[in-house]
Amino acid sequence: MANKLGVITDGISRDFERALQVLTEAGLNYAELQYLWEKEVGDLNDDEMAKAKALIDKYGVDISCISRHNFVGMLVGDTEVGDENFNKHMDGLKRCITMAREVKADMVRIMSFRRDMILFGKGGAEHWVVAKGAWDKLLELLAPPVKLAEEEGVHLVLETGNNAMVPSGYLGGKLIREIASPNLKILWDPANSLYANEKTFPDGYDALGIENIGHIHIKDALVDMPKATVEFCELGAGDMAGCLSPLAEKLNADGYNGHISLESVYRPDGGNFESGFKASVGLFKELYT
Repeated sequence: MANKLGVITDGISRDFERALQVLTEAGLNYAELQYLWEKEVGDLNDDEMAKAKALIDKYGVDISCISRHNFVGMLVGDTEVGDENFNKHMDGLKRCITMAREVKADMVRIMSFRRDMILFGKGGAEHWVVAKGAWDKLLELLAPPVKLAEEEGVHLVLETGNNAMVPSGYLGGKLIREIASPNLKILWDPANSLYANEKTFPDGYDALGIENIGHIHIKDALVDMPKATVEFCELGAGDMAGCLSPLAEKLNADGYNGHISLESVYRPDGGNFESGFKASVGLFKELYT
């Protein structure tokens, strides 16, 4: 499998140099950037950007994705194209595009606003419980960032988020087919889709479609939706365990050669996120190399 394996660096440490040391020692070649030091990507000043670029060169890594939380947590019903908060996120996206060019990243992440639980229905549900018009409003709100990406010649990846309008592979595939832009694909995080009660494989994978995947996050978790509770865990020890190997085999069979990042969000008792990364990176490499 000729995948490009990496990690979201602040999942090891927000000390960017320490994160680069650890990921390269682990044999990974790609860094996904989300928080560097105490700033989110897109917020670094000129001196901080120069420092980051020097460290990237020093450790010889490539940058897969600029992963700011663009368009996160905003209710579609309370948001309009051109309003203050929308413009704030558009400005953040523009800064991320600039940063992506400077560090030669392939992709920039966006999110899909804040989740309405029920988007579609029939048999009376459309009258009582469906968030009427929310899906169409989502498409309207995503039009400007997609247009910007097309004008700037960059690729956006929209993450399947656990509290987002697109939480599942199914809705990710639907979105990409309806927007139909070569500059937008899905950043598939199948563990996040557990919150949408979607089985990763084969359900989520088949519904999304490999042609719609631009990037993948891999992590593991124990999810208890009735109790509104999640526990992150070592890769292979949670609800993703039975899906990891079949997914890897299918990605290989289908010729996926894109980026896969270990999302290192597990912190063992008495340890830190770096130790959580080290507990999972061996299996991650074994599966997806």
